[in-house]
Amino acid sequence: MASLKTIFCSLIIVSLLSACSTTYPNQSLTGESFPSVSGQSLEQEAINIPGDFDNEYTLLLIGYKQDSQFDIDRWLIALDFTSTNLPVYELPTIQGMFPRMFSTLIDNGMRKGIPKPLWKGVITIYEDGDTVQKFTGNENPNNARVILINRAGKILYFYDQGFGVEALKNIRDIIQ
Repeated sequence: MASLKTIFCSLIIVSLLSACSTTYPNQSLTGESFPSVSGQSLEQEAINIPGDFDNEYTLLLIGYKQDSQFDIDRWLIALDFTSTNLPVYELPTIQGMFPRMFSTLIDNGMRKGIPKPLWKGVITIYEDGDTVQKFTGNENPNNARVILINRAGKILYFYDQGFGVEALKNIRDIIQ
């Protein structure tokens, strides 16, 4: 009976989380400055984005739904396979006050599925989630938002169409 109660509670939480979201039209962002937002790594370190990134190039893989992890994983595999050497951060970005109430539960779930050495590269954005989603657009939320920024936070490349070999080549051309 306890498992039935757990399933029922999970369904209610999922329904409430999905009902608390607003849809924003997708944007074209190349040349824009990434907004200043904050998040927390799975190592529980507070991170200011893009302010805390001091590399010539940084790649942000932003996901708005759990299902966008599939797209993010394809990007990570392709970056590794092509020996694309730059800092890469996964940014699970969740909008709304209700999900923030469950942030510990959500983050602990991610920690169970992500190897500990990778925790510093996963920065969850709750408080500023709406800011990021409004900035990039969140139509087709299963697609990752792939954003290459420079040290100053300027967006050098933006892509939101799901993994694409041509998009990977474009990123590699920019960083070389």
